[in-house]
Amino acid sequence: MQQQKVALLGYGAIGQEIIKSCRLMPLGPQIDTVIVRRAACQETAHALGSGIRVCSELPADINLLIECAGHEAVRTTVLDALRSGVESAIVSSGALHDAQLTQDLEQAAIEGRTRLHILSGAIGGIDALAAAQRLGLDSVVYRGRKPPNAWKGTAAENSIDLTTLHGPVTFFSGSARLAVATFPKNANVAATVSLAGIGFDRTQVQLIADPDMTENTHEFHAKGVFGEMQIRMSIKPLAKNPKTSALTVWSAIRFLQSKSLGLII
Repeated sequence: MQQQKVALLGYGAIGQEIIKSCRLMPLGPQIDTVIVRRAACQETAHALGSGIRVCSELPADINLLIECAGHEAVRTTVLDALRSGVESAIVSSGALHDAQLTQDLEQAAIEGRTRLHILSGAIGGIDALAAAQRLGLDSVVYRGRKPPNAWKGTAAENSIDLTTLHGPVTFFSGSARLAVATFPKNANVAATVSLAGIGFDRTQVQLIADPDMTENTHEFHAKGVFGEMQIRMSIKPLAKNPKTSALTVWSAIRFLQSKSLGLII
C-alpha cells in the first residue's frame, strides 16, 4: 500500500481532539501536517510543538486530506486538493447542501482521479440507509435534539429564549437544505442523512432544544420499498464545543485507520 502523508485541515475543537487521540495511538494513524489560516500558523505551531508541520496551504507531498474546518474550507482547499489528485475526507458535509458545490467537488475528483469521502460523523446506519436508497425510499425524517447551550450563537436564538426553557421545544421544522443553510454548525448529521438517502429537499428535519438533555441525540426514521428503519444515538458532546458530538472525532480516526488495513468493516 502507498504510504500515507496525511494533512488535517483545521485545528479547532475537532482537529485538536483528532491530534490528541492519534498521539495516544503511536502505532495508529498519524497526522503529518496541519493546515490553518496564515494568521493562525504561529499560534498553532506553538500549540502543537515539534513533529507536526503547520502550513497555510496544502503541501505537494500530501496524499490524504482530512477536513474539519467548516464549509468554506470545503469550497476552497478541499476542492483544490481533489483537482490535484489528493484523496480527501470531510466532516463538514453540510457544505454539500449547495448543489453547485457538490457538482464541482465530483468533477474535481474525476479530474484528479481520486475520491471524496463523506465521514459518517455522529450518526450510524448510513451504510444501511444508502443501501435502502437503491431499492427506493419514500420518506426520511431526521431529528436533532441537543441541550440549549448547544444552540447558543445560532439562529435558534431568534425564535426562542434558550435560557428559560422548561421542556423540549422544536424551533425548526423544514427541509434539510433549509436546515443546513440556517444552522451550518449544527446540521452536518442532517446533511449526511440527506446525502445517503433522498436528498436535501425531500429529507425532513426537526431541530429541538431540550433542557433535560446532557447529550446530543441524533435520530432518523426511513420508510421505503426495503421496509422501515429507525436509528437513534445519544452522543456526548465535545467538551470544547457542545455543538459537536464526540463521536465525530472517532469517525475521522476510524477512516484514517482504514487506509492502512487489509481488512475493513
